[in-house]
Amino acid sequence: MKAVFSVLLGIAGVACAQVIDNTATRVQTTLETGMKRLGTLQPKAVHEIGTSRWTLGCETIDREYSDYHAFKEYLPALGIKRIRLQGGWARTEKDPGIYDFAWLDCIIDDARARGLEIWLETSYGNPAYPGGGGRTLAGGMPTSDEGLKAWDRWVEQMALRYKNKVRDWSMWNEPELKGANGTETITAFNMRTAEIIKRINPDARIAALVLCNPKLEIIEPFLKTLKEQNKLHLFDWIVYHHYTHNPDQGYEGVVKARELVHSYAPAMKLWQGESGTQSEWCPAGALCKYPWTELRQAKWNARRMLGDIGHGSDSLVFTAADLDYRTTSFHNGLGRYGLLKTAGAVENFKVLKVKTAYYAVQNVVSVFNDALAWVPDYPCEVTCAKPLAVFGHKDVKNGQQVCVFWDKSGVPSNHNHTVSATLTITNGTFEEPVWVDTISGGVYAIPQEKVARGEGKVTFKDVPAYDAPAFITDRKLLSIQPVLGE
Repeated sequence: MKAVFSVLLGIAGVACAQVIDNTATRVQTTLETGMKRLGTLQPKAVHEIGTSRWTLGCETIDREYSDYHAFKEYLPALGIKRIRLQGGWARTEKDPGIYDFAWLDCIIDDARARGLEIWLETSYGNPAYPGGGGRTLAGGMPTSDEGLKAWDRWVEQMALRYKNKVRDWSMWNEPELKGANGTETITAFNMRTAEIIKRINPDARIAALVLCNPKLEIIEPFLKTLKEQNKLHLFDWIVYHHYTHNPDQGYEGVVKARELVHSYAPAMKLWQGESGTQSEWCPAGALCKYPWTELRQAKWNARRMLGDIGHGSDSLVFTAADLDYRTTSFHNGLGRYGLLKTAGAVENFKVLKVKTAYYAVQNVVSVFNDALAWVPDYPCEVTCAKPLAVFGHKDVKNGQQVCVFWDKSGVPSNHNHTVSATLTITNGTFEEPVWVDTISGGVYAIPQEKVARGEGKVTFKDVPAYDAPAFITDRKLLSIQPVLGE
């Protein structure tokens, strides 16, 4: 009855929109586990959990490729508290010296009222000033004296306006894309911008670089310059983006980047600040021209999220809603990266559908949130015909382990074939072990005959694994919705 009531509330709260399905059967796939289903993970909204490791992309509103007000009702139920916005200098200062923050004010105020936190990026430039930089991706940073001074004024105005509303800030997006800016320019511009923000708000937390991927050839000289000029304190994170067809590829570079950052600034963290894939074949954008489906997108997002925190990085899901790119030569048309399927600008970005990926992300954050801590070098031995990604977490209050794993061998498939895996976990305590699917949220009892205990270890024999994350934990750790009729 509670699930039905939740859906009715969704209808009342989102007039003429697609409803969030809160029933225990909200995602149904062809997955066969061979185990008894106990129920489905209970979704948790932003006011129920802390999710400091997760961020949701709400980008491109500055260029009107999407509309926050078309999808804002769907944000709290997802469970991710922090959203990424782009400041949009060109939209705010269309005429030199005249600032109109109304468009951004209403978004920030609305988001905060919904219990969300803001990560505000200082992209992009402003063609209203000669040498003021481009207003789109790969447009180039301000270069003229007039443009740089105008940039400084805009950043100052923004920092003053949102001093008591925005704690987390970010530098210019993908500055090295298509060779738009060199390392020295990027470094100087990051320092220049961060110093303005810190002067106005010493408690601000600032993310640096925002690179297309974790490029050591940029990160190292950047950190070296900061150290030489005693400015490492300006930044709390190094941000990179991560687009690969197989979401498990490329982590070697992430590990090297983390080690490099730690050698210069042990308190500084890595943040995967933009990564996602599309839910259908699309002609443009990252990972385009591939037969993506909603199932593949859901698997991809879950693997990226859990792979990120399993490598010690904070993680962003790109993005809340589909994007209607209209002003760049290399991004044109609808990009279906969203957790919500939306119409384009001519139809006011109306929400057409809540995608499978929305529910998969909801499932992930309902469990993998601030109640858990990552366990580096997790002591788990694996026997499987497929290579598995395996990561460990534990409950910060009682130490209960959570072992998450999946087949990492390829691009997420459009089927749900499983392989048998045996996992032996050292010092594991599982009184009532369950196997959980992150795509459907299905919770399954692991039969006793599949569990062996001895010599300080627990072995789970012949449990299913497939190319989406599943995890084993104790039933008492989870909030479970019963599936009616099962």
